[in-house]
Amino acid sequence: MARRPSPAKTATRRSAGKKQAAKKARAKAAPAKKSASRPISAKGAAVKKAAPRRGAKTRPGAPAKATRPVRAVAPARRKAAARGNAPRETTSQRFVVSHLTEADFKADGLRPYARYRDLGFAEATGGLCQAHVIRLVPPCTDTVRQRHSHAVDLQLVYVLKGWVKNEFAGQGEQMMSVGSCWLQPSDIAHTVLDYSPDCELLEIVVPADFKTTERA
Repeated sequence: MARRPSPAKTATRRSAGKKQAAKKARAKAAPAKKSASRPISAKGAAVKKAAPRRGAKTRPGAPAKATRPVRAVAPARRKAAARGNAPRETTSQRFVVSHLTEADFKADGLRPYARYRDLGFAEATGGLCQAHVIRLVPPCTDTVRQRHSHAVDLQLVYVLKGWVKNEFAGQGEQMMSVGSCWLQPSDIAHTVLDYSPDCELLEIVVPADFKTTERA
């Protein structure tokens, strides 16, 4: 036989039910709370508004999106890159070779105290340059020591045999021996001071036809 709850327990249950019912009634009567959100600054709003959605189409009349400018490559640089190591265009030239022959040393060059072996470059390059081997004839006299200069684009001298002593304006005396090589700037005044009996030089001059000036 089931026991009936005591009057005290029944009163407690009724009181709890009334409190729960009152709580539900207050919840229904209270206004709904708005969800708190972080305020957006004017700058942030502008950025958010300007940023297009991914995949969105541009509206007609809307300003075009700015793009980074493309650096233009100079035509000359493009051509140079395409050309690579292609040879530079020069005046008409032809192949020439010169082999050593003693009869080729002749006294028909610039100085009477030297014998010249023309290597044929002047004709082969259409006057672009000349090259010759020079043998200085001893002894070194006052005629040899006459100070002079040459109006050239380039003048290179290489000692093949013996030695030669020169003096150059602003450079002082220079002793050149086998293997020595020097570049004479245009119009530099210089003097041949002395040389060995077997002195032999290779000289390359641009252009083939140039002016020589005697100096005091």
